[in-house]
Amino acid sequence: MRRYCLDYNPILEYFDRIEKGEIKVSNKIYRWYKYLAWHIKNPDEYHYSAKRANHVLEFAENYCKLSKHKKGTTNDVRLELWEQAHLAAVFGFIDDNGNRQCRESIFIVGKKNGKSLLASIVGLYLLIADGEPGAEIYAVATKREQANIIWEEAKRMVLKSAALRKRIKPLVSKLSSEEFNNGVYRPLASDKDSLDGLNVHGCMMDEIHQWKNGKALYDIMADGVTARDQPLIYITSTAGTIREDIYDQKYDEAERVINGLFDDNGYKDPHLFPFIYELDSRNEWVQEDCWIKANPGLGTIKNKDTLRDKVRKAQENPLLVKNLVCKEFNIRETSSESWLNFEDIDNNALFDIAELKPRYGIGGNDLSSTNDLTNATMLFMVPGDDNIYVEQMYWIPEDLVEQRVKEDKIPYDLWIEQGWMRTCPGNKIHYKYVVEWFKEMQLEKDIYLFKDGYDAWSATYFVEEMNDTFGRSVMEPVAQGKKTLSSPMKSLGADLKAKRIIYNNNPVLKWCICNTSVDIDKNNNIQPCKGTSPTRRIDGLAGLLDAYVMLENHLEEYLSLI
Repeated sequence: MRRYCLDYNPILEYFDRIEKGEIKVSNKIYRWYKYLAWHIKNPDEYHYSAKRANHVLEFAENYCKLSKHKKGTTNDVRLELWEQAHLAAVFGFIDDNGNRQCRESIFIVGKKNGKSLLASIVGLYLLIADGEPGAEIYAVATKREQANIIWEEAKRMVLKSAALRKRIKPLVSKLSSEEFNNGVYRPLASDKDSLDGLNVHGCMMDEIHQWKNGKALYDIMADGVTARDQPLIYITSTAGTIREDIYDQKYDEAERVINGLFDDNGYKDPHLFPFIYELDSRNEWVQEDCWIKANPGLGTIKNKDTLRDKVRKAQENPLLVKNLVCKEFNIRETSSESWLNFEDIDNNALFDIAELKPRYGIGGNDLSSTNDLTNATMLFMVPGDDNIYVEQMYWIPEDLVEQRVKEDKIPYDLWIEQGWMRTCPGNKIHYKYVVEWFKEMQLEKDIYLFKDGYDAWSATYFVEEMNDTFGRSVMEPVAQGKKTLSSPMKSLGADLKAKRIIYNNNPVLKWCICNTSVDIDKNNNIQPCKGTSPTRRIDGLAGLLDAYVMLENHLEEYLSLI
């Protein structure tokens, strides 16, 4: 029997080896485990319990068996360090009542890295070893064939393990532990089964990238866990080709959690644990030393020679590249690329307009009517200072706030409370509030509008009102295309990386820039796009970029003015 001593901590060991450069991981994994290591040393209402973490590791290695293994080798489960760290994180953090912190785990990893094994271990542990009477565990999908895959893997594991069979009866359509703890583990599909009356303790969601119209199923299962003290939704997937569905929504939510770490104004969900193994850049697929970022089991669980052969074939046949980078390296299949990483964007520097006393500013706007945000940007410089300072305001229709917070899981209500955003009465944006904000900047902050860049498709009456208020020399249209935006966007990116753009750590702008992808043509010209998710907003970046175009176009005149 394998036993782990209470001073063994796979999370700290894993992060230590990452820090030393012994293990290469994706940027998101690095930041997540940096946070977990910090959390262990800085407990809040949740603390790390080595006893609880070790319990799941010992369950896996003493009672679970591999359903497939090479001839002449043992079928005992022997977890690798990254797998131990993963399970310890999911199960090890508890409150003073012994209830788990993690209520939802999102585990994204390249295929053939053993995620089905981990999902089987988690499902069976929740069924009989989690101390939950009457545990109901479900492997769910939109189609029965998908739901059966992960459930059948767990069933094979039970059939291979005499110890598990003492507690679990493998039947045709369910795994029953009714004699032990009145529990059941069954596959469930929205196209075949009734989803009413579920009292879910564990919900296994595998390959959600294949789900079409998956949000409805996710919402039903998420509602089904509310009666349990420590339920767990366990999501495993590779990247996929179905866009604007549940995979993109959950990925974006996981990304927001990671980006909000160590940021007082960042997005918070203490019960969501994201594990995203992926390449940091699409270009890394040809760099063999980067493959492990998306494939933590490479060379042990996953055959490296096989992957090397796939990469070679893709280099020879470009038609194979999209599927390769999607399935093997977790780069979502879109026509766009991420613009900047979080470290490029993050800037905690603050400023006080009253101290800087700027006299002239340059504006930019991104207007909307209903779904998107409306943004107004004022950037300015001061003599003897190379930095570019950014002041912004956002607007959202008042009638949509509650719905957007609930459905998009974006903290618009918090941003409104903190003063980063304002509401407009009703269900539409009224552009008069944008004009009034620029007037407010002039009357209350003593910053006069020198130029204002706006989308040429902006509402005529908005442009006319701005002209009437600030003069006809102020407003200039900015064509929204690569010809106009490519060079300024590249310069803006360089200034953000150099920390020259000081935006008062505005969480809305930071979120918008994080959401921004770039559409690239064959000549490497770029323009911003918001990717595929309907909940991603880039309005703050769009307004900033229009203002930045004005700054570049009128830099000499502006510098002489200030």
